[in-house]
Amino acid sequence: MPQLAFHQLIGANFSFQHFPFERVAKLIRDFGMKEIELWGIAQHLDLFHATDARIDAVRRTLVDNGLSAWCFTPEQVLYPINIASGDEVLRRDSIKRFCHAADICAALGARYLFLTPGRGYEDEAQKQAWDRSVDAIGGIAGYADQIGVRCLLEPLQRFGSNIVNDAAGLRRMLDALGADNIDIVLDCVAMATAGDTVSGYVDLFGPRLAHVHLVDGTPGGHLVWGDGTLPLGDYVSELARLGYAGKLTFEPFGNGSYALDPVRAWTRCLSAIEPYLNRATVPA
Repeated sequence: MPQLAFHQLIGANFSFQHFPFERVAKLIRDFGMKEIELWGIAQHLDLFHATDARIDAVRRTLVDNGLSAWCFTPEQVLYPINIASGDEVLRRDSIKRFCHAADICAALGARYLFLTPGRGYEDEAQKQAWDRSVDAIGGIAGYADQIGVRCLLEPLQRFGSNIVNDAAGLRRMLDALGADNIDIVLDCVAMATAGDTVSGYVDLFGPRLAHVHLVDGTPGGHLVWGDGTLPLGDYVSELARLGYAGKLTFEPFGNGSYALDPVRAWTRCLSAIEPYLNRATVPA
């Protein structure tokens, strides 16, 4: 069975929003991981309270636990941030906050800033929102490039965005942007609900596929491995067979119950993925 390297699996603070970040960093360290996707949630590092002091505190906590930030993922879906908003004041403020998010990446030493396409009004032509999204992402990525930060771009399910919902739309947006510092995210439930495939993502994006959210679903749901019906083991094996060299992590949101005992949720995911990982592979 093809296997990914254990070092490709990274931690994240998803489901840990009700724990102090110091505790979360220790738990991820104890899971044996060296890198983290840092979800920019309130009480950890959200865009509305990211003072220099708080950023430095997070940076020191990561260092103290032997962790480095792979990417910073500001909350940007169910939040008063929307880079494609038809409200120009909100849109400008959202873009400004994401440029600050790029600064946070640089301060933390994170490789990537995580982006999603935003959404337009439901009663307007899709192209209007598309154009605003391309303009905003292009501007944010351009700013990030100036300070040495790359970007990740993820499509969303239809309830999260009315702009990019599948791999083909994501390819069109990447082509429209023409930015060399943007790579791609495969989210398993977004892929499944759109009818896309692992091999399809690899064919469309090749080495620019750099990050995977490994979550179960029915097909949606962002569930712990085994709580849904998706063939996650097949997905991981397919990624390995196709030579995937990026990172992957778990994003167990579910209905909120995982946040009551996130250690158990993550332990279940880690146990399920263990047969699909090669611990002997040394990072390049």
